[in-house]
Amino acid sequence: MVGLLSLVIGSFLNVVIYRTPKMMQYAWYHDCREYLADEVVDVKAKDLPKVTLSTPASTCPHCQHKIRFYENIPLLSWLMLKGKCSQCRNNISARYPLVELSTLVLSLIIAQHFGVSLTTCWGLLLTWSLIALTMIDFDHMLLPDQITLPLLWLGLLININGTFASLTDAVIGAAIGYMSLFTIFWLFKLLTGKEGMGFGDFKLFAVFGAWLGWQLLPLLILMASVVGAIVGIALMLFKNHQREQGIPFGPYLAVAGWVALLWGDVIWSWYLQKFIS
Repeated sequence: MVGLLSLVIGSFLNVVIYRTPKMMQYAWYHDCREYLADEVVDVKAKDLPKVTLSTPASTCPHCQHKIRFYENIPLLSWLMLKGKCSQCRNNISARYPLVELSTLVLSLIIAQHFGVSLTTCWGLLLTWSLIALTMIDFDHMLLPDQITLPLLWLGLLININGTFASLTDAVIGAAIGYMSLFTIFWLFKLLTGKEGMGFGDFKLFAVFGAWLGWQLLPLLILMASVVGAIVGIALMLFKNHQREQGIPFGPYLAVAGWVALLWGDVIWSWYLQKFIS
């Protein structure tokens, strides 16, 4: 059941990943028009189409061929079409089935770990949200409030009964998660005059504090920083990535937080015994 549901959700996540930034761009422009009126003059921006998660219908980006329902079956349609549009035969990005496959695999791991329980439902919700946040941050260096803020409040609510952590630990974790990165952000900015990370990173770290409690936050930031540093160095060495060019931190937080959700206590205990005691 989880496998079938997660494939459908994975297909929907592709829509969320692609359309959420466009929806935000549309909203930002119209907010500017509302506040600044005729001072905003941008012909291209005026022509921004309104996009929602349900409209317009999905089409091929090359020929605008409307995607039929049988061409939108998770994984199978891409394989049957051999990764090409049925109309213009242009390539369809392999990222779409990879997102669906990742959603399937990660969801099955969550279900296997927590079993048949309400905890599995919460874990699946967090997993699906993290997949969307990871891909959006990779593409646009954005962590939308539309996803992070509901996750933050949901984490506090589900821990009323101590699902993943006690409510006290969850509240403290949310506060410490936000304020720790917020403090680092401002110290870095005062010292260098540059912004080292975005406000979305603060909120995502607060999300994990709310879900997992404050005790696992040191492990989470350690894992995210190590992976981020390795990837950053690799990009500079092999991809001619400029040192001044930003690297999204959200995906590494998301991966570290997901791992901590499942095995955080075990990893943290091992780390303390191995390197501290």
